[in-house]
Amino acid sequence: MGLTGGRLRRAAVVGLALGLVALSAPAATAANTVTDSTAGGSTVADSTVGVVPSRVRDPWLWQATVGQRPAGPAALVFFTDRTRYFESTGVLVARDGAYRLIPIGIAEGHGLLSPDGRHYLRPQSGELLDLTTGRQRRTVTPGLHPFAWSPDGRRVLGTRSNDDPVISYGPDNQQLNDPEKPDDLLVVDPYQGTEQVVAAGTFAAHNGAAWSPGGDLVAVTGSPDVPAQLAERQRLVVLDPAGGGPRWQVDLGDRRILAGPAAWHPDGRRLALLAFDGCAGPRCTAEQAAARTWRIEFLDTATGQAVGQALPAGTSASGVIGWRGNDPILRYVSETEADTDQQAVLAALSPDGGREVLVTTPVGSTNLAVPGDLLTPAAFGGSEPRPSPFAAPPWLYLVLTVPLLLAAALLTRHLGRRRSAAPAPSA
Repeated sequence: MGLTGGRLRRAAVVGLALGLVALSAPAATAANTVTDSTAGGSTVADSTVGVVPSRVRDPWLWQATVGQRPAGPAALVFFTDRTRYFESTGVLVARDGAYRLIPIGIAEGHGLLSPDGRHYLRPQSGELLDLTTGRQRRTVTPGLHPFAWSPDGRRVLGTRSNDDPVISYGPDNQQLNDPEKPDDLLVVDPYQGTEQVVAAGTFAAHNGAAWSPGGDLVAVTGSPDVPAQLAERQRLVVLDPAGGGPRWQVDLGDRRILAGPAAWHPDGRRLALLAFDGCAGPRCTAEQAAARTWRIEFLDTATGQAVGQALPAGTSASGVIGWRGNDPILRYVSETEADTDQQAVLAALSPDGGREVLVTTPVGSTNLAVPGDLLTPAAFGGSEPRPSPFAAPPWLYLVLTVPLLLAAALLTRHLGRRRSAAPAPSA
């Protein structure tokens, strides 16, 4: 039996209602998930066992940003240009498996995750992004390049360039300024905005830094002067950031660097360096740099003398980001001709040279970070969450809803015209 005009209108209204429910349900679900995870109601967020996913995937092009739909503390963040921004973008994978984007400004660089995974500190701009609320505020004087959070998550060690942007000359052609001023090593409070200059000696530029497990000492590397900077030679200094000057220092040459923000071994007695065999210096080609073979060497943190056995690390090693017992967890970023073909992974090294892959990112990823509170208990082996296509910006739901509303209005109008044009039933 055919439907009358009234039944057709009711069917159109019911279909429209069901469509709106389908569109709004994912948003409500996402909002409830955020509330649960940030308020401690999520069982995943309450436990650190197996929280870090073993594999992550590219987000959807329409994936919501952290500001549009906060998702709670990070399980990890990776960086890729395979997003709707078509340039390097942070991808947050929350502890409940939700995916969100962290847009990055032009030439901004990659920021730092706080140890509890709740905040992301942007380099240069000094802005702190709260991943649980989506709010962002400038808390640090612009120009800071952050290296590492302190173990307690209250301070950040970083550097700020003092170079003048251009050279100025006087009437007699005398140089009035110095465009190559030594950089400042700073300890900043990213929540209060306070900062303290650390007396680490003179550096033309700082290349990396790491905190000791107790937060009472720091290790910093960099080039002591411009000639060393041009030759890519570095010096390592260990000191108390509260004052007192360097405890010791060693020249690393052009084949050794600090192993990363987690270079300090958890026992506090050893400091890890990344050393390589292969082409060294600024004249190396990209192919020669990619062919370098890396190893981890250790220095005694009390004396600066070499200690222990070196660990082979293979190629493409880019830094130690944590430890699983005595085994260092390294970040690897494959070296390729095009950045779009790179891939970042995390792997644990064993004393016998074995390598266990812990986290794999999609091809095209150029970096990867895991918060410290998940690195300390080695909370790896989590599930492999897929990005939800429904975790979209609110404007996308509006775009999808408007055509439904227009279609329903046109259908209702059409049916109304048909009914009014129909002949009246005979008596």
